[in-house]
Amino acid sequence: MAKTSSRITFLGFGEAAQAFAKGLRREGGPHVMRAFDIKTDGPQARAKRGDYAECDVIGEATSADACRDACLIFSLVTAEQAEAAAAEAARANLGGALFLDCNSCAPGTKRRAAAMISAASGRYVDVAIMTPVHPRLHRSHCLLAGAEAQAALEATRALGMETEIAGVDVGAASVRKMVRSVMIKGLEALTLECFLAGRKAGIDADVLASLEATFPGFDWQRRVPYMLERALTHGTRRATEMQEVVQALRELGIAPHMAEATCARQREAGSLGLDAGDLGAHDISAITDAILTGLASEET
Repeated sequence: MAKTSSRITFLGFGEAAQAFAKGLRREGGPHVMRAFDIKTDGPQARAKRGDYAECDVIGEATSADACRDACLIFSLVTAEQAEAAAAEAARANLGGALFLDCNSCAPGTKRRAAAMISAASGRYVDVAIMTPVHPRLHRSHCLLAGAEAQAALEATRALGMETEIAGVDVGAASVRKMVRSVMIKGLEALTLECFLAGRKAGIDADVLASLEATFPGFDWQRRVPYMLERALTHGTRRATEMQEVVQALRELGIAPHMAEATCARQREAGSLGLDAGDLGAHDISAITDAILTGLASEET
């Protein structure tokens, strides 16, 4: 049977993959979607199978099973697992499938993954997701790069995705994401450090007012709790992504001083296991108090 664009596979089925799958289902296309996630082999297996069911996705036992006969393969694992996910997928004959590596990795990491996928008859595409996956789901803005970028552009736009080509070389998309992350994830880390210090000193309200006056229009009152929540909820994942940013900067010959510090602060926040939603999503004081308490308990 000839392949069709409706045969879609997800490697990794976390937040981004679920968002893409839900968006595609809402479009109403006759997609056959399959997934493989390493969490189905462990204590979180039941919850992961629930994720599959919620998104009307067929869960497979192995990466090779999920990739078999696929036309589009979205790799959406954590940054440190991206190369391993490509290696596992390459154990199967990919038969010309487009392998969309959407992971936040350095250009060098993506080039190594591309070599493995190409050797398995896959068509590798470097993809950078440039906006949060909520609320736009599969329509989140993505950059494509590599020799197969044009084919991927046509396939993804047919699915209603908002994609554009960044270049013909693998790494041309990811380098844009990596350099941007210096600012995006760094700003989160700086905000966290600033407001923890401000709260400890009892001047957090004064600091907030000063920032509002210095950078009018940025809406610090709304953005500060959002950035604190991002660090708490995704700090561990952001830290692994920042390790890739560190590598990317070194590939460019730039000393990654700020990126390494951001990695440490994000990892620390993520390790606390706090749910910002339970603390009051817009309450800066409640969030910073909880973080300070968590940090103090780790020190004792």
